[in-house]
Amino acid sequence: MTSAIRSARRADIPSASSTLAEAFAFYPWTRWSIPADRYLERLERLQAVYLSHALEHGVVLVSEDLDGVAALLPPSCPEPGLGMQEEISQLMGDRLEIAYGADLPQRPENAWDFATLGVAGSSVGRGLGSALISRCLNHIAASDYPEVSLETSNERNVRLYERHGFEVLHRTAIAEGPVVYTMGTNLG
Repeated sequence: MTSAIRSARRADIPSASSTLAEAFAFYPWTRWSIPADRYLERLERLQAVYLSHALEHGVVLVSEDLDGVAALLPPSCPEPGLGMQEEISQLMGDRLEIAYGADLPQRPENAWDFATLGVAGSSVGRGLGSALISRCLNHIAASDYPEVSLETSNERNVRLYERHGFEVLHRTAIAEGPVVYTMGTNLG
């Protein structure tokens, strides 16, 4: 049984970031794009930076016990501010240029960005990821922009998102890096 899902509050960011860091600890993209030195510390701090941005400009949903987190960014979302960009640059170190230089397809112009979804290991298999996806899709369907896209570098995630109506739009094999699946769906 999954716990209740609600909108995140600023006070949830540290615990939600920790949940995402646990969920992404062995994720192909983060393992490739974040320096190995202090990897978990960098990963958790990056999650906090990105969640703070999403909380300010988009939608962040969490389970009541904070063992599941999802974030959406609307089509009109601005780039992170200069202070956030500087922190991201410091955390990414020499991997920043490589990660941001990855040749991934451009997202659809008026689509939401399903920025992240993560579930703590102790809660995997309880349907929490699907519950979060469903709530996110309901939010998008009720908006003026019914299209959403995402990227994942985990094949298991591809199957999860396909069960919720997403389809693979592009598969990108990054030289000396992971395969990234760009996925999308239109709820209109």
